[in-house]
Amino acid sequence: MKKSTKTLITCTVLMLSVLSFTIYKTKFSPETAPAQLEYLTTAKPQKISLISVANAGEISTSGQTLFDFSEETVGAPPKTFTAAVGNWIIGNDNNNTVLVVDGRKWKRGIASAGLADKAKALYGERYAEFLDNVTAYAYFPFAVAGNVDNFKNGEITVRFKGVAGRIDQGAGILFDLKPNGDYYAIRANPLEHNLVLWRYKHGKRSSVSWVRDVKTPSHKWHDLKLTVDGTLIKGYVNGKQYLAHRLPDSVSGKVGLWTKADSVVYFDDYRVTAR
Repeated sequence: MKKSTKTLITCTVLMLSVLSFTIYKTKFSPETAPAQLEYLTTAKPQKISLISVANAGEISTSGQTLFDFSEETVGAPPKTFTAAVGNWIIGNDNNNTVLVVDGRKWKRGIASAGLADKAKALYGERYAEFLDNVTAYAYFPFAVAGNVDNFKNGEITVRFKGVAGRIDQGAGILFDLKPNGDYYAIRANPLEHNLVLWRYKHGKRSSVSWVRDVKTPSHKWHDLKLTVDGTLIKGYVNGKQYLAHRLPDSVSGKVGLWTKADSVVYFDDYRVTAR
């Protein structure tokens, strides 16, 4: 082979390597967090509510629990949700107090700080079993709602806004969380415009039901709703039903919020209505 041909091949390989690395950094590596985090502004958050709020933004009525985060402290970890995986913090969005997941500091295989103590609080003596599975899901941050011990039938709603994230901007409702860490999650995604029901079991993820063309543009608030009636699961976005699926077994377990990788998503008004 001529020297000029070898040189050309070498240059081509180098150029392709640089191009591949650039594409990876642009599309598939976590987005870098800005020096001033968007949700930690200096403005004092205010929230108007017609209901007197207690217990750090949790409102309990007959069969219903609402987390509106109005009594939480901006810049601090949430009191009403337990962060099992990922970086969850109370933030401010246009003078409204919200729960933020910031995956830009995410690292694969890293669970939330103090997870062992949190697992003990959630599941007592079975916390070791929970830890074993949760660390396998470290790519998928989630937080568990407090004071909702065993959701079986009813509906869960939440408002969400995708703010940033190069890999993902997943916003989901987690349910049927078992002591061993298995769970389901139904999620929307502003980057993919779809609604997916996922199953997480024994450290592995699988899609259960997938609906395309569900538009949830970034930087806008949207409503996500899950209804459970025995084994029948339905998913709604902005008031419209997109998904219906019958599970092999009835739902029974804790509930929470779910996301993925470097997603930066704001959540508000997480409401659980049991039937």
